[in-house]
Amino acid sequence: MKERNVRRVAIVTGAAKGIGRAIAVELAAKGYYVVINYLSDKESAGQTLNMVEKVSGNGEVYGFDVRDGQRTEEVIADVMERLGRIDVLVNNAGIIKDGLFLMMEPESWQAVVDTSLNGFYNMTRPVIERMLRARSGAVVSLSSASSLLANRGQANYSAAKAGLNAASRVVAAEVARLGVRVNVVAPGLVETDMIVDAPKDHIKTLIPMGRIGTPDEVAKVVAFLCSDDASYITGQILSVNGGMC
Repeated sequence: MKERNVRRVAIVTGAAKGIGRAIAVELAAKGYYVVINYLSDKESAGQTLNMVEKVSGNGEVYGFDVRDGQRTEEVIADVMERLGRIDVLVNNAGIIKDGLFLMMEPESWQAVVDTSLNGFYNMTRPVIERMLRARSGAVVSLSSASSLLANRGQANYSAAKAGLNAASRVVAAEVARLGVRVNVVAPGLVETDMIVDAPKDHIKTLIPMGRIGTPDEVAKVVAFLCSDDASYITGQILSVNGGMC
């Protein structure tokens, strides 16, 4: 049983690698105790925790599937019981299963929607319920430039992320007077495993800044939206994409 004396607590889903890892480390550097969620790669999640500790932060790894509503309820109740608070939720978990719409299998559609959109519901509803009791908290969800652009082969991903944008704006309006802020960060092309096989030289020609972004650049924006410096910002979709749209 951990002590209930941590200053601030943040849950970051999909934090074993990439943007989620960078967010976890950035929040730890800002003084948060970070709950590092992973689905299956416990080793990588442990590496994220090591990086958190290197910036003089504290945290823990917690394996669960954001698509499982009953499990997320249990996890959030457990975090509250042990740590006494949840100040920040970052919904970062997401997957891609690209393919042309007419050839897309139902499983590819459902898996992407379940992770990004239903995962948002499963995590955000019970977390905000706790935040409202404290009249304080911030939720930041990771969307994508694909939610705003027509990228062929990403009907499932684009639909899930666009739904995430819309749901976040509605929830933000519903809880704004109660001290809880809800925002979205929509990254463009960022150096992660998701674009490892992409034609990067061609991609760079599509970006006005002429380069691909880094996870740290996205993480700093997320950390800002979680902070008191963003106290008058809610219901926004902030693009971090080098000027793509």
